[in-house]
Amino acid sequence: MDRISVQFEDFSVETEYQILARSSKVGAVVTFVGKVRDMNLDESVTGLSLEHYPGMTEKILEQICRQAEQRWDLSQIRVIHRVGDLEVGDQIVFVGVTSVHRKEAFEACEFIMDLLKTKAPFWKKERTGNETRWIESRQSDKRAAQRWK
Repeated sequence: MDRISVQFEDFSVETEYQILARSSKVGAVVTFVGKVRDMNLDESVTGLSLEHYPGMTEKILEQICRQAEQRWDLSQIRVIHRVGDLEVGDQIVFVGVTSVHRKEAFEACEFIMDLLKTKAPFWKKERTGNETRWIESRQSDKRAAQRWK
């Protein structure tokens, strides 16, 4: 199984966890799942569309994973990001990290997510009632990524 997947299809958190947790050498499995919210910028959201730059997106996600492996002693990393039209409540992203110790796994998972939000070429268009709008990256995401420099 590839550790990076950009896909239209939904994913099973249970299946991904089972794959990550197989090794008896792993002491920590940390996962994060991002979902489509029903509210953003004080407006009701009915769904969103995600686009990406095929080939480049996977390359940058792989670079982020390699950076995490250079910082922490990790056993496995799994990143899944969905694209296409999504509805409120749908899963968007899965990041799973395993290591011998929990601190490394927590930090690496947060690092991967912070860099994914600011470095990976994904474009998000929200649906609000009868309108759509492109969403810019947030200052809070940029600040979160800055702390890893």
